[in-house]
Amino acid sequence: MINIIEIKDLDAPELQIYYNLNEAQLFHYFEPKPGIFIAESPKVIERALDAGCVPMSFLMEKKHLETQAKEILARCEKLQSRDLTQKSLVYREDEHEIPVYVAEIEVLAKITGYQLTRGMLCAMYRPTLPSVEQLCKNARRVAILENVVNPTNVGAIFRSAAALGMDAVLLTSACADPLYRRASRVSMGTVFQIPWTYFDKNACWPDGAMDVLHKLGYKTAAMALRDDSVSIDDEKMMAEEKLAIVLGTEGDGLADHTIADCDYTVKIPMTHGVDSLNVAAASAVAFWQLGMKCEQ
Repeated sequence: MINIIEIKDLDAPELQIYYNLNEAQLFHYFEPKPGIFIAESPKVIERALDAGCVPMSFLMEKKHLETQAKEILARCEKLQSRDLTQKSLVYREDEHEIPVYVAEIEVLAKITGYQLTRGMLCAMYRPTLPSVEQLCKNARRVAILENVVNPTNVGAIFRSAAALGMDAVLLTSACADPLYRRASRVSMGTVFQIPWTYFDKNACWPDGAMDVLHKLGYKTAAMALRDDSVSIDDEKMMAEEKLAIVLGTEGDGLADHTIADCDYTVKIPMTHGVDSLNVAAASAVAFWQLGMKCEQ
């Protein structure tokens, strides 16, 4: 059930998740159980609901109750309870009350960056991530992010991956969390549309993780600024049944030992003396060539 609660200030303890906790604190909110994340804007919230994410509470401008929030809240009326003692969602017969905190814009504007949310925030329980093996079982094209630490870049890469033919995204442990507010907002909610997970911490990157990928039948392609590389439209590489496209951190790119462990090294040709692209831009080029085009 939906419970509308009008607020006059942000002092209530249950509202601190929206303005006073950082991403790490949200991640560990129910530790050792999965934590929570904040979805910003109606579009991102809708895509999170489509993916099966369960809302904990909402915070929004009062006027949106009868406009952009109306359909979303109607969907949530039908949600049933989440059992936090389990690692995955279970459904029970009893109803789950979802508080919806509403206020005038003068109150909510005190939250840094609130204007970017298009008037609506939702705290959601973090879903349990699949294993690499589960995620890659039926995937032909996957993207791998090595230590991409900027949430904006992670969000942009996810949007390109979802749009341009990637089946899944795998991340090393040092990557920014795709469920960070900025990442999910920049991705336009596509972090909820394309499957993703982190490499198991026990599968050391790149050695152990590469072994897992090879056992799953993947060839790996390192996107790197190296002269000993193949063209991005290399016919042999494009014909690989299962291909993992590996993208490196901002600035330094992929580590040398990662490149050495990959089956292919790929360099995007450039003109006008430009030596490199931002990792998000490079991902779009690579996904277009090696993802969507392999299906045509």
